[in-house]
Amino acid sequence: MPRLLIANRGEIAVRIARAAAAEGITSVAVTAADEPDAPHLAAADEAYVLAGSGPAAYLDAADVVRAALATGCDLVHPGYGFLSETTDLPEACADAELTVVGPRQDTLAVLGDKAAARDAAVAAGVPVPRGGDGDPATVAGLLERTGAVMLKARFGGGGRATRILRRGDDVAAAVAEVSDEARVAFGTGALLAEELVESARHIEVQVLGDAHEHVVVLGDRDCSLQRRRQKVVEIAPAPDLPDDVRKQLHRSAAALAAQVGLRGLATVEFLVRPGSYVFLECNPRLQVEHTVTEETLGLDLVRLQLRVATGATLPILGLADGAPRPVGWAVQARVNAETLSADGAVVPSAGTITGLVLPGGPGVRVDTAARPGTEQSPRFDPLLAKVVVHERHGSLADALRHLDRALAETRVDGVATNTAFLRALLTHPHVAGATTTFVDDHLADLAGDTVEVEQGEGLRAPVPGTVVAVEAGPGSAVEPGGAVVVLEAMKMEHVVALPSGGTVRSVAVRVGDTVRQGQLLADVEHFQPGEQEAARELDLDADRPDLAEVRRRHETGLDEHRAEAVARRHAQGRRTAREILADLVDEGSFLEYGPLVFAAQERRRSKEELQERTPADGVVGGLADVNGDLVGRERSAAVVVSYDYTVLAGTQGMRGHLKKDRLFELAEQRRLPVVLFAEGGGGRPGDVDSTHVSALDTMAFTLFGKLSGLVPTVGIASGRCFAGNAALLGTCDVVIATEDATIGMGGPAMIEGGGLGVVDPDDIGPIDVQHANGVVDIRVADDAAAVAAARQYLSYFQGPVQDWTAPDQRALRHLVPENRKRVYDMRAVLRALADEDSVLELRDGWGHGMITALARVEGAPVGVLANVPTHLGGAIDADAADKAARFLQLCDAHGLPVVSLCDTPGFMVGPESEKTATVRHFSRLFVIGANLSVPIGTVVVRKAYGLGAQAMAGGSLKVPRFTVGWPTSEFGPMGLEGAVRLGMRRELAAIEDDAERAAFYDAAVAAAYENGRGLNVAAHWEIDDVIDPADTRRWIATLTREVAATPRPAGRVRPHVDTW
Repeated sequence: MPRLLIANRGEIAVRIARAAAAEGITSVAVTAADEPDAPHLAAADEAYVLAGSGPAAYLDAADVVRAALATGCDLVHPGYGFLSETTDLPEACADAELTVVGPRQDTLAVLGDKAAARDAAVAAGVPVPRGGDGDPATVAGLLERTGAVMLKARFGGGGRATRILRRGDDVAAAVAEVSDEARVAFGTGALLAEELVESARHIEVQVLGDAHEHVVVLGDRDCSLQRRRQKVVEIAPAPDLPDDVRKQLHRSAAALAAQVGLRGLATVEFLVRPGSYVFLECNPRLQVEHTVTEETLGLDLVRLQLRVATGATLPILGLADGAPRPVGWAVQARVNAETLSADGAVVPSAGTITGLVLPGGPGVRVDTAARPGTEQSPRFDPLLAKVVVHERHGSLADALRHLDRALAETRVDGVATNTAFLRALLTHPHVAGATTTFVDDHLADLAGDTVEVEQGEGLRAPVPGTVVAVEAGPGSAVEPGGAVVVLEAMKMEHVVALPSGGTVRSVAVRVGDTVRQGQLLADVEHFQPGEQEAARELDLDADRPDLAEVRRRHETGLDEHRAEAVARRHAQGRRTAREILADLVDEGSFLEYGPLVFAAQERRRSKEELQERTPADGVVGGLADVNGDLVGRERSAAVVVSYDYTVLAGTQGMRGHLKKDRLFELAEQRRLPVVLFAEGGGGRPGDVDSTHVSALDTMAFTLFGKLSGLVPTVGIASGRCFAGNAALLGTCDVVIATEDATIGMGGPAMIEGGGLGVVDPDDIGPIDVQHANGVVDIRVADDAAAVAAARQYLSYFQGPVQDWTAPDQRALRHLVPENRKRVYDMRAVLRALADEDSVLELRDGWGHGMITALARVEGAPVGVLANVPTHLGGAIDADAADKAARFLQLCDAHGLPVVSLCDTPGFMVGPESEKTATVRHFSRLFVIGANLSVPIGTVVVRKAYGLGAQAMAGGSLKVPRFTVGWPTSEFGPMGLEGAVRLGMRRELAAIEDDAERAAFYDAAVAAAYENGRGLNVAAHWEIDDVIDPADTRRWIATLTREVAATPRPAGRVRPHVDTW
């Protein structure tokens, strides 16, 4: 089956993932680097972190294609918005031989250009309004002829960059303003002008072109309920539409689709007045309001898209004879993170959703990606959820009342929404006969309460947004009306000014900060009459020379003052050390140690040059909080260290070693976890300002090694990591490495110096080697993904979290087949058992017969061991034993209870197995299991045979706090078949007839199976119970509660955690 990359986010990404699952297609969701925990990721089978941040990440066609290729996808679905509106994605996909779920590139080029789409409509015989280009003279001429003109962006949609002009308006100014808005929103200022069609309804016709470009009409919708040309409520089918008009609209839509060679979905939009209609535009993609068409026709439009993309024709789709007749009425309301002020202005809302209640019941559908804990960012579209009702047998009035009730059940805590406005609109007595200006005409009646901004001293944000400029710094005198801060929200800039002028005392934000509504931006003093001139002369924040020098020295080492080095780094597609740490740590929490040191090379170079070129001696480190918003600030402190590859290739200098020593000692004294970014070339021979000869008395490796087993240590490798850097990396509990990582105990110079030849750095220990051999625990795409993985890994050792969601545990009853010989996916079992999105697998490239993973149950962290029945039937080989043994040490050292999911026929045996020293490797599990200080619980999913099963239970089925089996569980001192062949060898040999011997053997195996079934073993009190799989989390919770209630002893529990 094909694999699908979903190039979008939010509710539409969830919608596409569900459709892909229904089609049996594996889906991969993408996310921006700054939202690695985006809620839509949970709906897909796999996830991929894009290189960019914010909306720009989803607009980078080249990176989306890279993601598709990296994840083995053949299909790319752009959803709506983002890359669905240009030819960038189809062009990039064509070059990479990927298929876009949508129209051909040339079709999109025509329909994405409103002027070209008008021409196509004319060619298809579809009526269009009078119009022309956006030249001011053309617009003025059209305005003179028609009396009113709609000026709009030639590209893009969503009602943005549009303006109504009437006679007497300043045409030139309007053209300039709308052109600027279009350029910001869509990247081009090109405009189109058309005659304004007033008192009209906005009617859409849904069309589908199959793989051969044969077109079928899939009903119509009324989208007239718009606020300032932004749709808020949609209805299907379009009500009160004469049959002849409906047929004409359908024929026109089909004709246009055929004219442009449509493949996939498109929506043809018309403005309809009594007795006439004109073409508005055609959107060749999935629309937000596709839901109401689906409900009335009983079709899944997204699945139809996927099928067409893979070659389906109308007969295959069951649409050769046209679409089904619509049943009843469907109405959709868009629940947005915004409110309306009393004057009808939109006030965006942002923040964290702390509570969420969604409606349900017959005929109610909610499409959303929101959930408690979701951060609603002002950088993205405000759509939170689409609430849809389908009234199969009632009237449109019944459907509107039904939707009003559904919205009454909707509650979003933490973020203000427009539900009150929507309910007011739905209950308006004239809503059913609305035209496109109905909402704007009745805003005074419909608008909810004005959102109050926080009161208090200082200049505060009037809307949530992102700081794009600080126009007045501390000490600045601001003229009346002068700007202090500029915010961007929903692609529009908001200038925050001092109306009466004044003095800026301090600024509380910086460029790039995201602020909530009412947040303090600056502490200001407003001018009083006669004080303006005096205030201009007062500068309380003026720097003293000594303080200015301190600031200059610190700034010298920052990225902003190292443009050349930073540019080279960025040109390689990499982040700087400071950018990496800024992404890792909680904002504002980093306290840097030793930022003013530089390389010990003053005998060779000037101090000024060293300060400029070797800041911090190539090691940026200090104390910070990591995951404070997740686990609380009291548990989030950590030591963070990053080698700086822009400084002498990240080599280890004398002062850098001393800095690390200081930080490692702090980690030991304060019992803080350590995160180390280890990119670099090892020891640096060029530091001459010392008395060292061999430098073998360096303490860094000893001090770091002493942390093993005492605190969690996280190592990250990206790029080249050799020699001493690699030694520190290998000392860590976990190694995270990017796709471009190469790791080795010696770099090219050391290899060549040892007479071992000339080796390319990237060939020494590439990721494919180090992942497959078990050195790398977690393999990720890039720096951003490495940071996300480090944060996630560290979180398990920082304690429980409050916000968690359990999957439907009933699914566990169906994941393991009743047929004992049929394989299944143990990873699927683990994902279904643990909290949603909480599983992090370690060393998945090595020891394939064993899963070692961190997970959460009811928010509490656990370590998980699990056999893999698809590898050697679940038998434990030497690698799997080593993998499990080290993982048990890790859990024991840091206080994580262990859950063992057992399905093994035992240890791997035979001559080939013994060549791997299995006797010693297997026995590690018994020694470590017998000495665990943390509780372990064993769940027998299917097979529990012999020594392998005992090892999975810590040495005996009586060692764990509990040993329970699922209904599929079976037990025995060795595998059933082997036990019968061994125990009944004489009886089998005595039967001469082959058929009779086979029947005897099968009967004996069946009897052994019945004897070893979990129910029988539990009846003989060898295990604690046979349970409903859906109850497994209750048993696991006893482990986490025991750990929570048992104080950990001070100091070490284990002397260390083995590095292998």
